Amino acid sequence: MRPDPDRKKTRRRKPKSPVLIVLHQEHSTPGRVGRLLQERGHPLDIRRPRYGDPLPSTLAEHAGAVIFGGPMSANDPEDYVKAEIDWIEVPLGENKPFLGLCLGAQMLARQLGAQVWAHPEGRAEIGYYPLVPTSAGETLSSEIGAPWPSHVYHWHREGFDCPRGAETLATGDDFPTQAIRVGESAFGLQFHPEVTHAMLCRWTIRAAERLSLPGAQDRARQIEGRLMYDPHVSHWLDAFLDAWLGDGAAPRRASHGRGARQRRE
Repeated sequence: MRPDPDRKKTRRRKPKSPVLIVLHQEHSTPGRVGRLLQERGHPLDIRRPRYGDPLPSTLAEHAGAVIFGGPMSANDPEDYVKAEIDWIEVPLGENKPFLGLCLGAQMLARQLGAQVWAHPEGRAEIGYYPLVPTSAGETLSSEIGAPWPSHVYHWHREGFDCPRGAETLATGDDFPTQAIRVGESAFGLQFHPEVTHAMLCRWTIRAAERLSLPGAQDRARQIEGRLMYDPHVSHWLDAFLDAWLGDGAAPRRASHGRGARQRRE
């Protein structure tokens, strides 16, 4: 049969794989990160291990995984905390894109044998604080085609050391390790690029008592900081996610390999 020259030659695009989203509170959302992933065509596979949701034994059917923050500590003895930390070996072992945000970054550090610690003077980072990229961080900027934002949003009282086999991408003042990269596609960010204006307002109202901690910024200063700095955070996150999932044209670096990782003890 001769093809009809007037017939539209359209191909149905193959659906993109879902991204695993790990949340820690009943009503938590993935915020801006979730929205941007969906805009790129990735369904969200949302799991809450704290409430009994299992984590997959493989990410073969997923494009990547994101572990978000929460009020708990990566040092807590609860079984689900330990299970999440152990589970991070799955994306690392399969060289799948992994992103840890705040608590998720601390869990990544713990999985690799590094310490998670409270500030010795009891200080917190709650609000917008300066971010200083390292030379490795500047290399990442060149890869993704976007500079690091000068200030980023935080809500935490604990920090973490850079694990052996990882590289520090950005630093800060009270909590020096702000961003790390492990191998080709695993990243940990101490800050919260996913935060929306609604989330900031909700956190600063529902947990207002935290704003009296040493180092924390009051609500007015946080809202002012968002107006000043969030456009730069949004631009950076957009470019980062493209490179992280391979949805953009940014090159992906060669893997460090499995031997670069050190399991936690």
